[in-house]
Amino acid sequence: MPLAPSGDGAARRAVPGIEVVAVCTSRKETAEEAAKRCNIPRAFWDAQAMAADPDIDIIDCGTRPSIREAMVLSCLKNGKHVYNAIPHAASFGGARAINEAWAGSGLVGVGDAFSEWVPAHQLMKEMLDDGALGQPFGGTCLFNMSLYNILNPQFPYNWFAEKGHGVSAVRNLGSHALHMLAYMFGEVEELVAHDGQLLPEWRSADGETVLKVETNDFASMLLRFKSGLVIQCQISWNATLGSGWLLDVFGSKGRLVAQAPSFPTSRDTTLHSGRLGETGLRRVEIPERLLRTPEVGLDSEAEIQPAHPMSLSMNAMARAIEGKVKARPNFAQAWAVERQQEAIQRSMRERRWVRLDELA
Repeated sequence: MPLAPSGDGAARRAVPGIEVVAVCTSRKETAEEAAKRCNIPRAFWDAQAMAADPDIDIIDCGTRPSIREAMVLSCLKNGKHVYNAIPHAASFGGARAINEAWAGSGLVGVGDAFSEWVPAHQLMKEMLDDGALGQPFGGTCLFNMSLYNILNPQFPYNWFAEKGHGVSAVRNLGSHALHMLAYMFGEVEELVAHDGQLLPEWRSADGETVLKVETNDFASMLLRFKSGLVIQCQISWNATLGSGWLLDVFGSKGRLVAQAPSFPTSRDTTLHSGRLGETGLRRVEIPERLLRTPEVGLDSEAEIQPAHPMSLSMNAMARAIEGKVKARPNFAQAWAVERQQEAIQRSMRERRWVRLDELA
């Protein structure tokens, strides 16, 4: 099953039946250099040509959202299965166009919100499905990072300061969080939100590099799910001494807490649980079946940490193409998250709760 990647191929090469056959960048010289460095047979510097190539089955799109929308649409038009980066699109209109092109196409579309494949999160979902919370009541989701409090001039994502690319803290980190909440708890019924800016400029430690910032870096939301669960959610990529990832939920019978010091990884994400009547939380050991999955060639100790959950997501995608399982997180979930993103902006503009059925 030939695949054309957008970046490092470790996760893709760990999946049985996947052959990385081509890479595409914006220029001939960089495409050919990347192909040589990564031992990839073919180089493209025209995304439309790659999308039209009949010998490629899957295309992994991983550039800026403002560029990527057209790529994804071209891939779908040419009958390609798509692995798409986060955020899913640069705009609500673009997300709608992708959803309309994908729905009913028979193609497999997967979003790069691979954190739901982190072993601790998989176990948390199993425990939720087994009734660990009882009736879900409430909880907190925090995703607070310190990416730009002190600017690193060499950081490859400093373009996040620029408007027009479809990025912000809530669109990037927030999309990862909203995908996780959708995986764990299902559909959001309504929400109210704030989306704003903490730092109007990013400065390097020596003060020599200063970026004027045109995007938002802090958001808070209150999400009410169809189950009745209410989650308070805070997102920032400029949180001072950012605490990383936290999902803490409770219900009529118990409480579950997943936590990581930064972006959730297979190695660093922990899970704690407690039952009604107990005195506190206990660490839940992650079973070997989730840490070392024989279906892929990587485990939870992979040197490049995102490669393990990403390989599990890509493996499910490959098996979905074969008709054996369902891919996740799929484009239907990505569309649900994009509707929530639009509801966040509408709530901010109109200063009110927004029902998701307003954005069907």
